[in-house]
Amino acid sequence: MPLLHRLVRADHPAIPFSLDGEPCEGRAGDTVLTAILTQAERLRLSEFSASPRAGFCQMGACQDCWVVLENGERLRACSTALTAGMRILTRRARAA
Repeated sequence: MPLLHRLVRADHPAIPFSLDGEPCEGRAGDTVLTAILTQAERLRLSEFSASPRAGFCQMGACQDCWVVLENGERLRACSTALTAGMRILTRRARAA
């Protein structure tokens, strides 16, 4: 069950992406964090305790929302705009 439920921008253009190999859809204007949490119940698991994480500060200061693209590029989910075709991996993501 998704952690977030979309209340606004439902009529914005759809943006396809994949999350851990599964096809998903966000909306124009979504951050990667928003797109993920409208699809999943967590952003990633903590590399220290394996507890679920969903981002903390929501503004790019805390280092809690790092995810990895399939090509190995790391990005902060809370401050990166979703773009079509992103192939996001959360199972292997590590904090900085």
